Amino acid sequence: MNDRFNTAAGWVLFSGIIALGLAFLSNQHFRANSHEGPETPGYVIEGGEDGGGAEAGPDLGTLLASGDVAAGEKIFAKCTACHTIAQGGPNGIGPNLYGVMGKPIGKHAAGFAYSAALSGHGGDWSWENLDAWLASPRKFADGTKMSFAGLSKPEDRANLMLFMEANGGAPAKPAPAAVEAPAEDAVAAEESAAELGGEAEAEAAAAE
Repeated sequence: MNDRFNTAAGWVLFSGIIALGLAFLSNQHFRANSHEGPETPGYVIEGGEDGGGAEAGPDLGTLLASGDVAAGEKIFAKCTACHTIAQGGPNGIGPNLYGVMGKPIGKHAAGFAYSAALSGHGGDWSWENLDAWLASPRKFADGTKMSFAGLSKPEDRANLMLFMEANGGAPAKPAPAAVEAPAEDAVAAEESAAELGGEAEAEAAAAE
């Protein structure tokens, strides 16, 4: 009985050793070849590191020139939970905004407790400063108490500022950026000027 048991145990032990040896050899084989990739990758992502952002939209002056006060009034509806804009209106969670454009930042509404981040910012509410504020209040004045995340669309900000201008005035608007004439138009203008100059010289010669 003991001989049979010992023989069976010996075969089991021997089989286990063989299995461990095969597993070890297999593992070494796959590990040695694990770093080899395909000669040609399946696809290549070009420009992954230097990918550009979105194209820049129209400048602020152009947006204001084509803006819409009525559209700005609709956008201001988002602000009425905290602000009033009527002349003489009360402060709410936020200050009354009548006539705020062109005034010192964080000092317009008397008696309102502005955050130190805003009242200490410096400068006036110019079109450019207000545009930056409306885009991201916290980025403009880190530490502001205003929780509004901002308006991501430049058109919305321009329309809102035009509505604010209609309620208390504003400084002069920034001029739209100059648009260069196409090359063909420039050449045509030069040719036209040359023709006019030639006609003028001919008339002068005939008069002599």
